[in-house]
Amino acid sequence: MRRRLGGHRLLGEIGRGSTSAVYLALDAQGREVAVKALLPEFVGEPEALNRMAREMAAQGRVRSAYVARLLDGLVTAERPFVVLEYVPGTPLADLVPAYGPLTGDRLVRFARRLAIAIADVHDAGVLHRDVAPGNVIVQGDRPTLIDFGIAHPAGAPQITRRGMVVGTPAYLAPELIEGEVATVASDVFSWASTVAYAATGRPPFGRGSLHGVCFRILRGEADLDGVPEPVAGLVRAAQRRDPADRPRARWLAGALAGPAPHGDGPDRLRGRGVAA
Repeated sequence: MRRRLGGHRLLGEIGRGSTSAVYLALDAQGREVAVKALLPEFVGEPEALNRMAREMAAQGRVRSAYVARLLDGLVTAERPFVVLEYVPGTPLADLVPAYGPLTGDRLVRFARRLAIAIADVHDAGVLHRDVAPGNVIVQGDRPTLIDFGIAHPAGAPQITRRGMVVGTPAYLAPELIEGEVATVASDVFSWASTVAYAATGRPPFGRGSLHGVCFRILRGEADLDGVPEPVAGLVRAAQRRDPADRPRARWLAGALAGPAPHGDGPDRLRGRGVAA
């Protein structure tokens, strides 16, 4: 393994995707950071380079206590890379199988903070498009949203078609399975499915074949048994089939903090620009 990249000393690989690897590293001041670099075989691939550039542009716009910060990066380097805030903790996808579902106030705080993270992303004019247990790092009951690899500016052209799945299939909104464009409401649906997983240890639309999971998503056949109130009611609202009927992420965060914000409940969002 190359030991240095962009002035950062690489300590070891901590994650790997289809086109890149993530390393724990030390910056010039000796602080821990995460360095995401293209795998050597993808360095000359235009689409991989464009995707990394889009990731930097999207994540660089977001400021949130619950989203990993972009610190640096250079797409034109010999081995293109981005430098991210290192977030200690465990991915939700690994935490729940090892220690069990989140319960009680811990679940409520987790759900609220994840909703704040998504709201902050949307306020920055960005769609995450892959909110899922593998992209949420948890320390205690504090989630941090990571991986903006397929994030996109809200309202920008998106290439989608029926049968093309972009993101983590079990947590996708139904309109994305049908080939529609992603919206803020799509991220909200994924928030609901991720929170349901945190509460139960089960993907709400089951496991098995991609076809079967997508069929249950399209039919609205979520298994929410074991998700406690008031979280369950908000999850159901956020999983409504029509994107225009889903609440905003900021509203969900407010509802989990106390009484629902006046005049902005889930039933009052139709026709108010939910698709952003």
